[in-house]
Amino acid sequence: MALKILRAGVLTTVQDLGRSGYQRFGVPVSGAMDAYSLRIANALVGNGSEAAGLELTLEGPAIEFDEDSLFAVCGADLAPRVADRPVPMFRPVWVRAGTRVEFGAARVGSRAYLAVAGGIDVAPVLGSRSTYLRANLGGLEGRALKRGDRLGVGVPEATLYPRLKAQALGSPGGMAAAQWAVRARAEKLQRTPQTLRFVSGGYWETLPAESRARFTGSEYRVGAASDRMGYRLEGAQIDSGARREVLSEAVAFGTIQLPPDGNPIVLMADRQVTGGYPRLGEVASVDLGLAAQLKPGDRVRFERISLTQAQQLWMAQERAFAELCEALRGHVDNA
Repeated sequence: MALKILRAGVLTTVQDLGRSGYQRFGVPVSGAMDAYSLRIANALVGNGSEAAGLELTLEGPAIEFDEDSLFAVCGADLAPRVADRPVPMFRPVWVRAGTRVEFGAARVGSRAYLAVAGGIDVAPVLGSRSTYLRANLGGLEGRALKRGDRLGVGVPEATLYPRLKAQALGSPGGMAAAQWAVRARAEKLQRTPQTLRFVSGGYWETLPAESRARFTGSEYRVGAASDRMGYRLEGAQIDSGARREVLSEAVAFGTIQLPPDGNPIVLMADRQVTGGYPRLGEVASVDLGLAAQLKPGDRVRFERISLTQAQQLWMAQERAFAELCEALRGHVDNA
């Protein structure tokens, strides 16, 4: 079973949850920018969270399925459709062999995730199928997908949603989607400015009080130079006081750095493994998916919370995901 790329879109790559365990050798984690959306898409089609899918950025591709296939699309709304019919998001969808699924420009958010039952099957590199473009590592030949590419798909453990499959095979359009959907985050993605919660670090208290107030009280714009490595923010410049640089230390997805020019940077999935700029804090894990959906020109604010609050928010999200997976097990034969 395979997918054929008929049109590549702006930036379409193979991604999973990342290449963990190799940062000490200088290898970034990479992986899906909005990992939570990829996990939901995988859950909808019966894959484990670690399965690889496609990350579609700003404007999506056109894809042809060469066999009857079960897939799901989560994250940003890139207007997916089959012929003149919209493809419902956040729900399982069966399509007949030969069906072409096309994506348009982002209407809400910036990154969508397509998961196929069985997972995208490319050769793992250092334990991950994620594409790291700067080093041509992982994915399909370490690069973004292009027209004419064919991607293998693993064999699903079982045929899920058999009634839905029968509807697709009997439908003139070759597609059938479940009547129910997972609760989406569309209302959060539409917020402007977007609010990202963060936990301050040790350097925060060394900042001048005026700088701390300016950071949490200002609105920033995501700059044009932003990418999967990091977002450069434009807006109120922050005075770092006497310390312009510090000894290099480990950084993480969501680290907020303060370079000498006073314009904060939020590090993202393809971040480097260490950094020597002072750290204002870390974006709470529960909000990393929202950060991933920002695009150049979007506006963002920052809200400081405690470490305990961040942990509670993350645990609540993980409980909700576990409940979702349990609920899906009751739907696989009844969709």
